[in-house]
Amino acid sequence: MIYRDRLTARLEGEFAVFLIGMRINRPLAVHRWWPVAAAMPRMLRELYAQPRLGLLSHETWFARNIIVVQYWRSMDALLAYAKARDSAHLPAWQAFNRAIGTDGSVGIWHETYVSGPGRYENVYVNMPAFGLGRAGRLVPAASGLQSAEGRLHGDGPR
Repeated sequence: MIYRDRLTARLEGEFAVFLIGMRINRPLAVHRWWPVAAAMPRMLRELYAQPRLGLLSHETWFARNIIVVQYWRSMDALLAYAKARDSAHLPAWQAFNRAIGTDGSVGIWHETYVSGPGRYENVYVNMPAFGLGRAGRLVPAASGLQSAEGRLHGDGPR
């Protein structure tokens, strides 16, 4: 559904934004990069099947660089999932290190940011629920939320 209104997303309290991706350095070596690319959908299915783990939402972009942006309830929830011995993450990480390691065929990376009230802003026009708008609650970008500054300082409905 496309929302034609000017909207902004609100999330209660702190949350974590986790950017993770891979770079296909040797495109013809499909046998090297495909298992790495296939690991993330398994983890996402596991996370959505168990909301208590803390993943709120995600977005994915595919190209030579595959990027997944994840929105987490907290940094603690993200770290707990990363270290959980019964999650899909540890086997995937171990498989990567065994199969690829530092051979250069596939690059992987991640960045993590913690945010909260007064430390983020966003706006969506003619968009479906996307990004923080899927992770949080969409509200009209009106009465104090019309400008980036107003959204950043939270002058409006929570």
